[in-house]
Amino acid sequence: MTTLNLPVQPPVRPMLAKSVAAVPAQPSADAGAAYVYEPKWDGFRAIVYRDGSEVRIDSRNAKPMDRYFPDVVAAVLEALPERCVVDGEIVIAQTPGGGPAHLNFELLSQRIHPAASRVNMLAETTPAALVVFDVLALGDESLMDRPLAERLEALDGLGLTGPLVFATPRTADAAVAEEWFGSFEGAGLDGVVAKLADGPYAPNKRAMLKIKHTRTADVVLAGYRLHKTSTPEQPVLGSLLLGLWDESDDGPRLQFVGVAASFSATRRTELVGELAPLVVEPGTPAADEHPWHGWTDPTKAEAGDRLPGAQSRWSSGKDLSFTPLRPERVLEVGYDHMEGTRFRHTAQFKRWRPDREPESCTYAQLEEPVRYDLGELLPGAPGTA
Repeated sequence: MTTLNLPVQPPVRPMLAKSVAAVPAQPSADAGAAYVYEPKWDGFRAIVYRDGSEVRIDSRNAKPMDRYFPDVVAAVLEALPERCVVDGEIVIAQTPGGGPAHLNFELLSQRIHPAASRVNMLAETTPAALVVFDVLALGDESLMDRPLAERLEALDGLGLTGPLVFATPRTADAAVAEEWFGSFEGAGLDGVVAKLADGPYAPNKRAMLKIKHTRTADVVLAGYRLHKTSTPEQPVLGSLLLGLWDESDDGPRLQFVGVAASFSATRRTELVGELAPLVVEPGTPAADEHPWHGWTDPTKAEAGDRLPGAQSRWSSGKDLSFTPLRPERVLEVGYDHMEGTRFRHTAQFKRWRPDREPESCTYAQLEEPVRYDLGELLPGAPGTA
């Protein structure tokens, strides 16, 4: 890879955030540094380096991503200064069904593909945008030790107003941040970030605060996967496979919506025994009747069914088989938000719900955020019109 002649050299691990329950209020004038509030974007975190005609885009884990985003590389060459390092988020917008523009993480994830021809095709048909929220270097000067307020002045001076590279909105008003927290979710954003205005850039440190949505849902348990440490002599549960009932032309179907996986080592072993009475044995009539019995059938996914176990670009050929369970138990889980018909992140086990019938666990119980047009945040970005 070409050596970059920049005052900040790769790899730089991005500054991170720790979760808090609510948007923090601004401190009093004599109580310490003020906060800067920003929307929390739901995309791929990116440290972007530009040195003349050379561009490098690193992921949160400092792995180069530029080969997956030729459209972003071209946009950086067009919009950013000749020598700079910035911190931001790569996102893709879409207007599903002609409605308001919305972030689409599934489209974004399709870019991580080994075939350059497919990446280039996706870059043309669903271009990505870069949202910048920090400047680490400009020209011959590193800004990493400067206060955030000074780095944001440098960001303002770049004039990033789209249509492919934007400076993120920000405010010093906690009430406005609260409003953003409630409304921007409707455009696919997943919360608000608060940063100290006098803070330096702190790579790989949780020096920011993030406020994310927290919700609960009652879901059907229909299977589990074993943990990587599991052995035939000592089976250990890895994750619970969760479903919600959905209506289709052929009647109700159980859609796979995600997993719950955070358990202690002791609890993982206990769960295998507790769930043993529900295990569906292969080759039995119950196996053919299980709602996910066709999980290896690719036509199921093409028809829009959400089934666990299908191979994808993320699975790299690993074993995604699971132990099917009779869908008779209900559990309550915590989640932050949905991505289409699935939980965007791993759900958190809360409790068993013996008082709920599995048939009552439908999508109708899920809170639907107020729709917000992403085009108001990223005017002119691809996919917002």
